[in-house]
Amino acid sequence: MPVVESTIASTTARRRIYLMRHGSVSYFTADGKPVQPETVPLNKLGIEQARAAGKLFAEHAVKFDRVFTSGLARTEQTARLVLETAGQRVTLEQRPQLQEIRGGRLADIAEQDLLHAFTAATDGVVNEAAQFLGGESVGRMLDRVLPEVEAIRADKFWDTLLLVLHGGVNRAILSYLVTGQRQLLGAFEQSPACINVLDLGEAKADVVLRALNLSPLDWLQPGNRSTTMETLFDQYKKYRKKIGEQANV
Repeated sequence: MPVVESTIASTTARRRIYLMRHGSVSYFTADGKPVQPETVPLNKLGIEQARAAGKLFAEHAVKFDRVFTSGLARTEQTARLVLETAGQRVTLEQRPQLQEIRGGRLADIAEQDLLHAFTAATDGVVNEAAQFLGGESVGRMLDRVLPEVEAIRADKFWDTLLLVLHGGVNRAILSYLVTGQRQLLGAFEQSPACINVLDLGEAKADVVLRALNLSPLDWLQPGNRSTTMETLFDQYKKYRKKIGEQANV
């Protein structure tokens, strides 16, 4: 089979990845009832965030060679809005192995275990046995995500890449690239539609983290001291409390 050389010319020794999380979505209704995460669309704020990210890329004349999403609706919608606002036409490519860590049934989690179930995958250096909302373990997520990271890095057909993915998966990618180790660092908070900027060289250890969790509509995040998962827990516990009260009637 003939070898096809990349037509993309790089002016530097390193290539650039813009790693985004999808824009804001409503995982729970106003009273806390869960919404199907596989199909949930961006909410009004999420659309504004995605467009703000696209405007930022346009203002800085950032041009993408390739754009990868996880294939889930919220990443596809975010990527389309970013490209539309930035005035770029790039075909979206799906990487299903980079879908978010998969939760279990919230109804099956005991009341006293709920907070831990929501936050266990975002605390410190996360144990690989930790399960996300009683579902997929961190170790299993790393099993599918890290080979994809290596495949993307080995692909020579890009110089500037946009990845639009998820909070947990982004943490895994950042942890792996920055440390060179298989691990998940929970402290890498990922706000909706945030932008992370990484430069990758040829050597595995040649990774430069230039920016982390840049939130296009909330640069300094002055009013936010909670993590994404703590916020989601607060939303869900309203519903759980309501169900409990109805059961006791």
